[in-house]
Order: sequence, then structure tokens, then C-alpha cells
Amino acid sequence: MKKLIILSLSLFTVLSCNDKKANTESTQQTKVSTKDYTQFVNPMIGTSKMGHVFPGATTPFGMVQLSPQTNFQKMFKEDGSYNSETYEYCAGYQHKDSTIIGFTHTNFSGTGHSDLGDFLVMPTTGELVLEPLKTADGGKGFYSTFSHDNETASPGYYAVNLDSYNIKAELTASDRVGFHQYTFPKSDNAHIVLDMVYNVYHHDNKNVWSSIRVENDTLITGYRQTKGWARDRKVFFAMTFSKPIKSYGHKKYDNVKYDGFYRRFNQAENFPEMAGHDIRAYFNFDTEADEVIKVKMALSSVSSAGALKNLNAEIPHWDFDKTKSEAKAKWNKELSKIEVNTLTESDKINFYTAMYHASLSPVIYEDVDGQYRGLDQNIHTSEGFTNYTIFSLWDTYRALHPLYNITQPKRNNDMIKSMLAHHDQSVHNMLPIWSHYANENWCMIGYHATSVIADAMVKNVGDFDKVHALQASINTANVRYFDGLGDYIDYKYVPDDKSHSSVSKTLEYAYNDWCISQMAKQVKNSEAETTFAERANYYTNVYDPKIGFMRPKLASGEFRENFDPMDTHGQGFIEGNAWNYGLYVPQNIDKMIEMMHGKERFTQHLDSLFTMEIEDKYIEKHEDITRDGIIGNYVHGNEPGHHIPYLYNWTGHPEKTQSRVRMILNTMYAPKVNGLCGNDDAGQMSAWYIFSSLGFYPVTPGSANYALGSPLVKDAIIHLENGNTLTIKANNQSEANVYVKSVTINGKALKNNTITHDDIVNGGELIFEMSNSY
Repeated sequence: MKKLIILSLSLFTVLSCNDKKANTESTQQTKVSTKDYTQFVNPMIGTSKMGHVFPGATTPFGMVQLSPQTNFQKMFKEDGSYNSETYEYCAGYQHKDSTIIGFTHTNFSGTGHSDLGDFLVMPTTGELVLEPLKTADGGKGFYSTFSHDNETASPGYYAVNLDSYNIKAELTASDRVGFHQYTFPKSDNAHIVLDMVYNVYHHDNKNVWSSIRVENDTLITGYRQTKGWARDRKVFFAMTFSKPIKSYGHKKYDNVKYDGFYRRFNQAENFPEMAGHDIRAYFNFDTEADEVIKVKMALSSVSSAGALKNLNAEIPHWDFDKTKSEAKAKWNKELSKIEVNTLTESDKINFYTAMYHASLSPVIYEDVDGQYRGLDQNIHTSEGFTNYTIFSLWDTYRALHPLYNITQPKRNNDMIKSMLAHHDQSVHNMLPIWSHYANENWCMIGYHATSVIADAMVKNVGDFDKVHALQASINTANVRYFDGLGDYIDYKYVPDDKSHSSVSKTLEYAYNDWCISQMAKQVKNSEAETTFAERANYYTNVYDPKIGFMRPKLASGEFRENFDPMDTHGQGFIEGNAWNYGLYVPQNIDKMIEMMHGKERFTQHLDSLFTMEIEDKYIEKHEDITRDGIIGNYVHGNEPGHHIPYLYNWTGHPEKTQSRVRMILNTMYAPKVNGLCGNDDAGQMSAWYIFSSLGFYPVTPGSANYALGSPLVKDAIIHLENGNTLTIKANNQSEANVYVKSVTINGKALKNNTITHDDIVNGGELIFEMSNSY
């Protein structure tokens, strides 16, 4: 075979990699503490049922998210019915498991649905086995047992002993390259399996095509195209070994009816082209005792040549410890943007693990030269920004993107430019609903890119084209065939007999329209401001004053009969009910309270919400709502109610906000394996924790104001990109002192339980005086 000289391949020479793209992090200028904050992160913290843990190796916002997979679940049972156990493996890993089937290079962390799990790699010894769980005759698959006692996870690094093979597996990563290090026993029958069948949320038709090329005795290239949550997703790779391959082959799991003149060859062994819908490849080695074989796998959405460029630019060497140290340094830089002191070690672990979770996505989605696959499936080059994907916007517009406007506005600016590129490449002329690897997966309701954009505009974040952003938002808000939007425009609400989740859609659309009106105000487009300010009031059309709840309304104008405000299924709401989701009018909270019979009655409603019982029958049909995340009828484990604890500020009872917020911080988050009360939803649950721990929260993204709460930290320092620092102090802080007697910013008393964005980014000193009584 040809020997690999990867750095001298003229076809794939990287030259300067356009310099500006070679180090994405270089543009993020932030003062960094010399302290090691990675020690306070526990990547194992997740949920017990939903399994959305990402314990593997990645960099902040890295394209590669290299993580163990502990089971292989198909989405559908043999009878065609949905297999609910697949939901437990949204991130591929379940802490309760005692087996590992391999390590994949793309994973979601904390999303309510899933995909990815690309390019599973598994080292083995002994007889070659190519099925992960069991063979056709019922024998053991290539999985290995493992023990959590011999498992280590920290930001940028993962290690585990594969007990079935006496192999130590270690993982680290750069932004676009996964780096494996396997310590083998002595064997003349060692293998590294590359499983191109495996997917998270796998079904029989998910793999459209897979291709592998053995370029020489250490370099493998290829790609896979899948049809899943993203219906046309392509990922390319370049995989290289530190040791020459002895031999190789693959098994095809297709029902091949026609194979052209490839039938001339024995393709199964030592044939350098492998292709099919479902294939598993293997690469054989001889190993000495404690011999280390290293594997690097670079990803690209563009081509295998792009993957090689990424490999050459980011990890051109074989120094595993160097890459591990670089990954740790990137994480420490990210985590130290907010330095906190807390009452307990547990609180500090919760805080920095939340910072970790809030930096896993969105992910960089371009090669080192700026090329990326666009929504139109053509290849584009980013100009003046870094392209990102994974925008779980129904979740993350609420607090994650507002957090970025404080901790990393330059990155959020790039994310908005990525959203605008998505719009420009969309045949629907729409901003992303849920952006997913050059695909729109249309998950959830609303058009919440408008919220992210409006929030940045009113806070003067970014240099994106504001007029273009407004027009993209207007275009999105007028796509009549999208999810009941035409009916919303015509009826001034979404009729329940024409569309599911009609009340939730009406409320979310009205808020989104308010965001568009705020954008129009910023660019002085009075016509658009008036139009969308009027649409922002459409929520009033689904409020029934006779029962005091938002309620599904029919196209006839009559409210639907047989309505139960407690039920979370089939009552006009999605992942919520009228008691909690019905309180979603962030754009005009004062008017909502007045409409719902005033401050006293509204306070009573909130009190009841937190203390009432909800029967199992009302939540049993929802995977996303579990007892772990419920306080009364308040569901913290799901996003629509995240603003609710702060609504007491508008009723004259900020002390109730303070009490509820501290209670949620102390009961819904814990530094243990099942420490989260719901899946992290791409960072939103964690962003709520970060904001609330610091003492304020963005109840209305698109406004420059934040609602004050009760800080959990003793003190904190936020290092801002503009060079300023904001120091937060909670004087007389204790577990009992949850109430705030007064708040000042730079010696000036804050009023109306509000702090502005300018107050924060101008820096200075924010002081809370804490007490055990109000």
C-alpha cells in the first residue's frame, strides 16, 4: 500500500486556510482568569429518564462532539409502532447502561428530539464481529462492558476502560477534528470498526448512502447521507491512523439487486472502495502490549477534501496531550467569562456545568476556509462571519441567546448572520425555525429567530444588516402556508378546527410580531411597526373572560366546548396547558394581568399554579413533561413557563418572585447524574440557571430590560467583550436570606425590579442587600 504523507498531498494543501478561519476562537477577545474552572464541570449531569447527557469530548461550540454511545435503539418496533425507548437515547448515552458500542463524532445535547450519531468508531480484539449488540446467530456483538469507576469525563476529554477487550479509550477534540487514543493489549487480531449503519434515532430507511475510500494504508475518506430529522443531511470525513493498516474489509447490509460491473471484484476484503446504504468497515492491526494506536477523524459538510483541510489545519500532529490541553484551555476561557463564588461547592458545580451546557451549541458549521453547505445544498463561503447551525429556537430564544448578548455578543452576531444566510438560501424566504445541518426540520412553533434578532437590535449588539434582518422577519411572518399562519393573519388568531396547538401558536406568533415591531422601530419603518404592533395584540382573541383562561377558538368565532385547562394534550396547547402556557404574553405583561382581572387575582393564580396538584392523566402523553420537573402545575422542565416565577414582579409581590426563584434553583438543579429536571434543550435550561443565579432574567427578549430576582451567588464577576467588568455582590447572602431589601448599580438604586442591558454592559458594581424577610 502507499504510505501516507498527509501534509505533503498537494491536492489537499491548506496554505493559510484563509487565516481568518484557522482559529475561530481568536476573534473572541475576553479577559481570562488563570484559575481552572473546568474542575467544577461535571459533564455527566443530565436526566434520569431522557438521557440527554453529552459526556464526551468537544470544544466550545465545536462541530465535532465525540461521545460514547451505550445502546443501539431503533425508532420503530417490528410491528411499526414507535419505540419510546429511543427517546432515552437522544444523545446516544445513558448512564444506567453498562455497555459501550462505540464513539460517534456528532451528537445533540439536550434536545427534545434527535438525529446525528455519525461515524461510530469502536476498537476491539479477538474474533472480528461487525454487529454492535448481537450477531445473527445470537452471539455477542462488538460492544464492550464498562464500569463508571473506570470512566472519566471533563471538558474536552473523555476516557473509559473497555473491559471486554482490555482497551483503554481516550477522546479529545479540536473544533472540527475528533482525536482518539486507544491503548491495546498484545494481539495479532486487533480491529478498529467504522460503523456507518449506526444512527441516533435510527430507522431502516435513514441511511440514504454511505461511501468509504481507502486512500492508502493510513488514510480513509468518505461520507454519509441520511434522511432523519434532517431529511437530506450529508457529512464528509477524513480518518487517519497513526499506524499502517494490516488489512481491511467491510460488510454490506443492503439488499443489493444490481451492482453493475463491480460484481467483478471481491469487494468485501481489501477492496479500496466501499459503498452502500448500510455498511460497516473494519481495519486490522497487530499490537504489542500497551501499544497505542491513535485515530483522528475530521468532519466537513462540504467534501472529504474539506475534511482533510480541517485535519491539516487543526491537528496536523499526533500529540494527543497537546490537543487535550488546548481543548481544556478553550473551555477554561469560556467558563471564566463569569467568575462566581457560591455558598456551597454544589452550587459552583451547578453553575459551571450550566456554563458548559450553554456552550455546546449552536455549533460551528463551516470548514477552516469558510466554506459550508447551505440550506439550498449548494456550497457557500462565509464572508465576514462564522457560520453556525443547531438553532433550537423555540427553546433558546428565551434565555440562551440573551445570555450570549452579554457573554459573547460577537458570536451571537455571527449566529444572526447565519440565520440571515439561512433565510437568503430558503426557497420559502424564511428565517430558521430549527436549523439543523443545512436543513430545516420545522420542529416546534413560532418564528423565534425574530426574537433573537430583535433582542440584539434593541441591545445594540452586532453589525448585521438591520434593514435586511427586518425584511427577512417580515417575509417569514407572511408565509401563509406555514403552520396556520395564513389563518392567523385572516382570523387574527389560529382557529382550533384548522390547526393543532392553536392557542400556543397564537400566543407565540403575537409575541414574534411584537419583536418585528421593535425591529421596525429601530430602523424607523413606521408602517411595519404599526402593522406588527397590531398583530402583537392578537393574543386577546383567544382569552375567554368567562373562565379566565386562554382557550381554543373555532373559525366560527365561538370558543371550543369540552375544554379542560388542566390537560396538556389536545387542548390547544403544545407541551403545556392553559394554567401555565396561558400566561405567555411577555410583550405586554401589564395588559395581560389587567385582562385576567387584575393584580390580586393574578397573584392568586400564580400562587395556585405553584401549589396545586396535577394528576398523572394530564401529563402522561408527553415525553417532555415528567414529575421531576414539576412544582405544582408549574413545569420548570419545559420552556413555556420559564418566565412565570418572575411575573410576581408585575403584581407588586417581588418577594414571591425571589422566593420562587431560589426554590427552583435549589430543587430543579443538582450536581448528580439525574440532576436536571428536564432535558437541557440545547442550553436553555442552563441559561435560566445562569441568569437566575446572578439575580436577573430576560423575561421579554426584544426589550432592553431584565427582571430582578434573588441571586444565588455570593459574588460574581462578568468579564465583558467590551473590556468592562460587572461585579455582582449579594451582601449578607445565606440559604435563608432569599429576599432582596435593595439593589443598586454603581450606587444608584434600581427601581421597578428592573435592570437594563446598558447597566450590565457598562460595567461597575451591582449590589444586592439580602435578608431573611421582606
